[in-house]
Amino acid sequence: MTDRPKSDPTIRVNHETQPEGKGLPRRDLLKMGAAGLGLAALGGCTPGSEETAGKPRLQRPDLGAAPDQPFAAPPIDLVRIGYVGVGGMGTAHVRNLLRIEGCEITAVCDIVPEHAERSATLIEEAGFARPALYTQGETDFERLCAEEELDLVYTATPWEWHVPVVLAAMENGKHAATEVPAAYTLDDCWAMVEAAERTQKHCIMMENCNYGRMEMLCFNLVKQGIMGEIVHGAGGYLHDLRGIKFADSGEGLWRRAHSMDRNGNLYPTHGLGPVANCMDINRGDAFATLVSMSSPSKGLQNWARDNYPEGHPKRQETYVCGDVNTSIIQTQLGRTIIVGHDCNLPRPYDRINLVQGTNGIFQGYPHRVYIEGMSEQSHSWDEASDWLEEYDHPLWKEMAEQSAGAGHGGMDFMEDYRLIKCLREGIPTDMNVYDAAAISAVTPLSEWSVANGGAPVDFPDFTRGKWKNYPPWELFGA
Repeated sequence: MTDRPKSDPTIRVNHETQPEGKGLPRRDLLKMGAAGLGLAALGGCTPGSEETAGKPRLQRPDLGAAPDQPFAAPPIDLVRIGYVGVGGMGTAHVRNLLRIEGCEITAVCDIVPEHAERSATLIEEAGFARPALYTQGETDFERLCAEEELDLVYTATPWEWHVPVVLAAMENGKHAATEVPAAYTLDDCWAMVEAAERTQKHCIMMENCNYGRMEMLCFNLVKQGIMGEIVHGAGGYLHDLRGIKFADSGEGLWRRAHSMDRNGNLYPTHGLGPVANCMDINRGDAFATLVSMSSPSKGLQNWARDNYPEGHPKRQETYVCGDVNTSIIQTQLGRTIIVGHDCNLPRPYDRINLVQGTNGIFQGYPHRVYIEGMSEQSHSWDEASDWLEEYDHPLWKEMAEQSAGAGHGGMDFMEDYRLIKCLREGIPTDMNVYDAAAISAVTPLSEWSVANGGAPVDFPDFTRGKWKNYPPWELFGA
């Protein structure tokens, strides 16, 4: 097993093998793919760890005060990018970045040389110089971060590698951006915060759903005051991933392993990110407490039984993650948020995307709006698309055509565009390291709460009180 960076003190639980009779060892499953690091750093919020009986370590008093203002780095005229992990999602981001003015990808890293070569070909075909390729094993990103003259290191690797990559980037003087979730232990969340503050570098979680057209329509309605005072929200990731998790390629090589010894909300960011923006989390409000409960674990076992013959190794695997997890957050201002996770059962796709205020409500899937005194009929939903003409977010009004054809309805292009724009203009990024840490922290806190019978647990305050004065996320255009 590859060692974690020395700054990570969380390796306390041995997940190299499973007890006899539980099927394919997790070590062997992870070695099948790109997750050679395994799930070693489950930290102080995991069943079986030394802190399960008591509350997990929440604060880092050794860090002192957070900055008084959101971090903004000096402007960069041409953003030089090193990309780590160019499988499916990584390649989608590479394609987006090749269309965005003011940046170039000069280095690419992947453990599969063919993936790196594919990206190099895309870059050259777009008229840029061939990037340097780093394909010498799981930790070759460390060499990329140390040797290349870069402004930004962007990663779309399996979850285990997000924190090692962003820490290596910042320690070598580069800004860092990672796919979701940024981290899944509290110690790793704090490690990102500590490194970002000490090195004065951005560390950003790239939550594409924050930039969805309907999510940004809802955000615009909130910012315009149409919905009144916001009191409640709900979001989730409700997505049948059984086929993906059992695939012999891509995420099937590593994602299923997380359900073998983790029970909680393993993927909260897509549903929670947009709701958190509408509530100005870390910018006037903050997450305060969480409770979490999981249903029984049946879906993955049933899938393996129904799709593999007797004696197949996948029939022998054992899973502990409940099929449906429900977590409830209360904020410092008393608002409530329900965060759902449901990926192991048959169901249509849904992110919920509910924001409720004193004047009305927005709800997704299907997307609809009701505003008292403004909707066409009392107690009846309007189609959300009917509100786009007047309340479409300025970014979508200006960039819809340019984002056409990009992943997830164009939201992937929007998030990449905004990142490069903020770096080039030297302004605070839309999401920062405190957002990455706070939203990612839902996972380890949910695991602790589930393991302790749904007991409430406090959130760390990664801003150390500065959320009270940080300015809210405002409307912006292209």
